[in-house]
Order: sequence, then C-alpha cells, then structure tokens
Amino acid sequence: MGRDSKGFSLIELLIVVAIILIIAAIAIPNLLRSRIAANQASAIGSIRVINTAEVTYSSSFGTGFSSTLLQLGPPASGPVSASAAGLIDSVLASGTKSGYTFVYAPALPDTSGRYNGYTLTGSPVTPGQTGTAYYFTDQTHVIRGNVTGTASAADSPVAQ
Repeated sequence: MGRDSKGFSLIELLIVVAIILIIAAIAIPNLLRSRIAANQASAIGSIRVINTAEVTYSSSFGTGFSSTLLQLGPPASGPVSASAAGLIDSVLASGTKSGYTFVYAPALPDTSGRYNGYTLTGSPVTPGQTGTAYYFTDQTHVIRGNVTGTASAADSPVAQ
C-alpha cells in the first residue's frame, strides 16, 4: 500500500536550508565589505566638509579656525555665532558619524588668540567592522590615510 503524502520530506527541507546557508555565507562578507567602503567614503566626505567649514569659519569670524568641532555646529537656538556657526550638522559636530570618530585639535593660539592651524583625525569606531582605514587632515586640507594605525601628516594622501 503506497503512501500518498503531500509536502516536503525532511531531506528536501535540509537541502533547502543548506542552500540558503551557502548563499548567506557568500553574501554576508560582501555586505560587510560594502558597508566598510560606504563608511570610509562617508568619513572622507565628512573630513572635506569640516575642512570647508573651517575656511568659512575663519573668514566669517576673524578669529582663525575654530577651537572645537562643536563651534562649527548649529546653535541650540537663535542666530549663528563664533560659538555655534551652523556650518556642519549636529551629528558631525558631536565627533561621531557613519562608523567613524573624528578628533579635532586646534593649534596653539598665536599672541592675538587666533587659531592658525588644526589637526583632524578620523578613526573607525570598531576597526575592521566599521572601517579599515584611518584618516588625517590639517589646515592644508590634504587628506591622508593609513590602514595600519592612526594616520598622521607623514602618511600618503588618499585618492580624492
């Protein structure tokens, strides 16, 4: 007497699960690499925005470059000023955006109190997962990169 059963056998279901796992094993690393590439492109874009904001800040307020990233950000309320210039968004002004942390340091002020230089580094929040490259720029606006550790003025410029 034959069994007339409708549905999938256990072997058929195991084969389908195995195929799905193989596809996932191939797709997930590519997805992670794409996310890292997107974060790194965003980091370079953010550094460009900060460099441009610094030039605008310096020419608008006559005090040289800003002393913090927060000074480039938007005011909590009211008009823009030297303490909140509204030149970058509040997320970037906080120092973390798209998997990267940005550390801004002004040069020592001159005798008149003007900041005539700065350095900015961009590092992955979680190296190897949110990014693999480290970035550096200063008042020259040349963006430099390093894949082995924190970038500095001695590193090669990145392709822009």
